[in-house]
Amino acid sequence: MEVYRGCKIPKELYYDIENQVWYRLEEDGTVTVGATDVGQTRAGRMVNVRIKAVGKHVPKGKPIASLESGKWTGPVPAVIEGEVVERNEALFDTPDLINDEPYGRGWIAKIKPKDLQKDIKELVTGEEAISRMREYIDREGVECSGS
Repeated sequence: MEVYRGCKIPKELYYDIENQVWYRLEEDGTVTVGATDVGQTRAGRMVNVRIKAVGKHVPKGKPIASLESGKWTGPVPAVIEGEVVERNEALFDTPDLINDEPYGRGWIAKIKPKDLQKDIKELVTGEEAISRMREYIDREGVECSGS
């Protein structure tokens, strides 16, 4: 895992850099979605999370969830179109898991992708993701806690 200005950037994930959303490809063909360390840092402590219901289709570009902190409310747009197959129910009682463990227990939802091979081309991973994330962090002046 890369750490830059205190921000954790797992190299194996796929990223939507501008929206600060990560995607992890699972062995069963589903894709787990979450907010990045940079995204949660910029948003602040989460106080509310709304996630699309299991079975709902999420078109590309539409929100799979919306997050609310004391200073920010916004969508988690889906770059990968698909059907919600699981929601992180723990977030309804403890939304700040997104802050404490953005890449672990703070995941948001799992989707069954409609056309993964097409949609994944819009995301970055590996060294390109690290480089683009560093540029974003510098441009936006982000400093993560590094916890």
